[in-house]
Amino acid sequence: MANNNVVDIPKRNQRTSRRDLPFDCVALLLQGGGALGAYQAGVYQALDEAGIELNWVAGISIGAVNAAIIAGNPPELRIPRLREFWELVTTDAYRHYLVAFKPLFTRSDSEQQVLNMMSALHTLTQGVRGFFQPRLLTPWFAEKGTIHATSFYDTEHLQSTLERLVDFDRLNNGDIRFNVGAVHVESGNFISFDSKLGEIRPEHIMASGALPPGLPPVEIDGEFFWDGGLISNTPLQWLVEDKFYQDTLVFQVDLWSARGEFPQNMAEVLTRQKDIQYSSRTRANTDRFREQHKLRHTIARLLKKLPAELRELPEVQQLSKEADTNVYNIVHLIYHNTDYEGYSKDFEFSRLGMEAHWRKGYDDTLKTLSNPLVLERPHNHEGIAIFDLYKKKHTPEMATTTRQQKQNA
Repeated sequence: MANNNVVDIPKRNQRTSRRDLPFDCVALLLQGGGALGAYQAGVYQALDEAGIELNWVAGISIGAVNAAIIAGNPPELRIPRLREFWELVTTDAYRHYLVAFKPLFTRSDSEQQVLNMMSALHTLTQGVRGFFQPRLLTPWFAEKGTIHATSFYDTEHLQSTLERLVDFDRLNNGDIRFNVGAVHVESGNFISFDSKLGEIRPEHIMASGALPPGLPPVEIDGEFFWDGGLISNTPLQWLVEDKFYQDTLVFQVDLWSARGEFPQNMAEVLTRQKDIQYSSRTRANTDRFREQHKLRHTIARLLKKLPAELRELPEVQQLSKEADTNVYNIVHLIYHNTDYEGYSKDFEFSRLGMEAHWRKGYDDTLKTLSNPLVLERPHNHEGIAIFDLYKKKHTPEMATTTRQQKQNA
């Protein structure tokens, strides 16, 4: 954030013509992370201005909301609708305090920390406009078995917000495939709702973001669901499990970084714990996907070398189902904390914070796209390239992994 504590959302530049990419599918995968989700909006704006059109968007929690707005609007309305949502759910009420109390601070970070604390406290006590509001009757005094007894906030306003900002006919029948993840409360199973397999309604997006005990479970066709982030906060696994086998360019946008500095106090411990918990081991999942794809790629090359009579064997026919000759580029875009952010960063809904997150996502994406290899087919025999522009210091083991990824790319 700039020292004057003012960071404007980047003005939308003229959208370039559709970029012709050597991939059949371009996927945008969005993690959950509450107020940090504005980072994802900035990522999408940069992709849109670069002429990169999407075939598939998937999200969890706030990522599901952003994904729904993207898939549920025509291209020319997606960024205006994203701005409308993020301006609705953030408040500008505390900006003037930075001016009034500026002489009391010696560092701009101190000013921002105070703003964050005030904004987070506002969220806890007042809720978020257009999103969730505190219940008049707390769960401790509500009748057992009622919806009031299972959460501190009510998300009724989120449904009307989604109905106003998302065209669900377009979301279900448009050119972009849409996935959202939630957890079935009673079985504990992770469920992926797919627009290609069934109708998506507002309650599917609401369920994906229903993080207990703050937000209530959401009923879908007689069953109740919670936030998908309870089990997995990243949609990357859907790409692994789908086996739809197309040449695919993936933008994986994470709001939590598994890597970070060793904490120095209890506040940093709580923040670090949250980062690790909700990062959902994205890089580890990516490494596993790479190894799986290398094996499928090897099987495909091996099958081509077999004589025709061997290819008809039942064992070979079974093995051929796992073969994959397609290529994949997986691009990580990961939000990294600023020095003034702490444990409350995901429920700190200030306008200043939102603008800073949006700008960071936009700038990070522009830097990523400046690498020409990102939008090219992999230049290796493995058929997969992983781009991770993480720049902070890390352990030797992590450094080796990063260097190996760059070599593979």
